Amino acid sequence: MAFVVGLTGGIGSGKSLAAQFFSQLGALVIDADELARSVIERGSEGFDEVLLRFGDTVLKNGDIDRVALGQIVFENPEAKTDLEEIIHPRIRAEFEEAVASLNPGQIMVYEIPLLVETNAADRFDFVITVESAADVRKQRLRARGMFHSDIEKRMASQATEEQRRAIADCVLTNDGSEDELLRQVENVWESTILPRAQN
Repeated sequence: MAFVVGLTGGIGSGKSLAAQFFSQLGALVIDADELARSVIERGSEGFDEVLLRFGDTVLKNGDIDRVALGQIVFENPEAKTDLEEIIHPRIRAEFEEAVASLNPGQIMVYEIPLLVETNAADRFDFVITVESAADVRKQRLRARGMFHSDIEKRMASQATEEQRRAIADCVLTNDGSEDELLRQVENVWESTILPRAQN
């Protein structure tokens, strides 16, 4: 059997960096956000369904403008549900296809920001959340060019740290340097993930 790890964390926590470290250690890393982009690419059924629901105001140079679409669904819970009904089943199918193609003993790390929100914990052999203090996360997001009001909204729309910790088998704390996070990733890889994947 392959070993499938769910990797989550709030925006700005450093989960993508942790995913990068897992990749360097030999895991196959798949990013749910990238799948979300691919299932509504031009020419896909998802693309057609999004246009049918939201109209061509979400188009930019013939492709779906994810920023414009994001703003619509962020302000409108009904639109958000509609978009999730188009995207989530397709992402799940892609995920299941990726899992089915794994070799015995292979380790896949699935980077999934909305693990709690989509009740996906039971799809994984092991769940990791990357956590860091709210002020540290805000600082990182400001450095990425996000505005204060957007940061507050995005953080408020996600699951809480307590909710993520409640479903996690392991918590990585990322308030310090990249090296400190790397050491934690290496530790959980060597002490838990590798031994369990080899059983």
